[in-house]
Amino acid sequence: MESYQQENCQVAVSLSIATQRGSLPIAWQLYVPKEWIDDRERARRAGIPDDLAFETKPQIALAQLREAMASGIAPGIVLADAGYGDETAFRDGITELGLLYSVGIRPGTSVWAPGTAPLPPKPWSGRGRPPALLRRAPGHEPIAVKELAMQLPVNAWQAVTWREGSNAALSSRFAAVRVRPAHRDYWRSTVRDEEWLLVEWPDGDTEPLKYFLTTAPGEATLEQLVFVTKMRWRIERDYQDLKQEFGLGHYEGRGWRGFHHHATLSIAAYGFLMAQRLRMQSDGRDKKNFLERALSALPPDYIPRGSPARSTPRS
Repeated sequence: MESYQQENCQVAVSLSIATQRGSLPIAWQLYVPKEWIDDRERARRAGIPDDLAFETKPQIALAQLREAMASGIAPGIVLADAGYGDETAFRDGITELGLLYSVGIRPGTSVWAPGTAPLPPKPWSGRGRPPALLRRAPGHEPIAVKELAMQLPVNAWQAVTWREGSNAALSSRFAAVRVRPAHRDYWRSTVRDEEWLLVEWPDGDTEPLKYFLTTAPGEATLEQLVFVTKMRWRIERDYQDLKQEFGLGHYEGRGWRGFHHHATLSIAAYGFLMAQRLRMQSDGRDKKNFLERALSALPPDYIPRGSPARSTPRS
């Protein structure tokens, strides 16, 4: 199964495609703050295209997803952290693309608890336009996901192991319930569909650790929900290699073109070695930590290009 993931790396928004065996960024774009877009002279000095309009990070991420699908990339489940997943427009945009998601949300995100929903529109009095908007009322309101999680019974929580770590199996406690997202639904005329709220609460912690909303099928098991959601570890692990071993995080320039050129070269080098590793696995010659051993060691006196230590004083 392949999964899309949105990552916020420094000031860039990227899209990676991933499986259990590896991941690779397939889109990468610098996030430009609105004050830079509005200051066209400063933007031009940095080489930012004149026709670039301001977009939030979730808007950039959705555009990357659309481009990936238009390019024929096999659709998968979209994974993202709470910086993206907590935005309702982002989740709705994923659904409009026909994709499923499992995204992080913040503890204060509001939902309708299992078995509840907003009230229907007020009855029509026979005069004027018939009411069409959903309603809330005292005692009939949504609840923050943290508050809902704290109210779940003890038997709602189960220990789930999702993969083998380097030293031991990775396991934690989880609970999953069917809820309806509640963000500004009083401006809607129809209730939102149910989806899964997945909560992680490690044994011994005083409160839940992480919260996720996912549009996985209603018949999905808790183990399946956890397995898919935790696939983000694959991208996070590979980004460590990209930043530390392939120089992705070493760019010190201040130009639009240079930033994307540097990222493209780093990702291309990483993609080549990833392909080599996968080829060895398919040939039955899997070697642990192949990427690390494939990297040639740098000489001890090597100074990266552009480093202050490489510059020479001028008289």
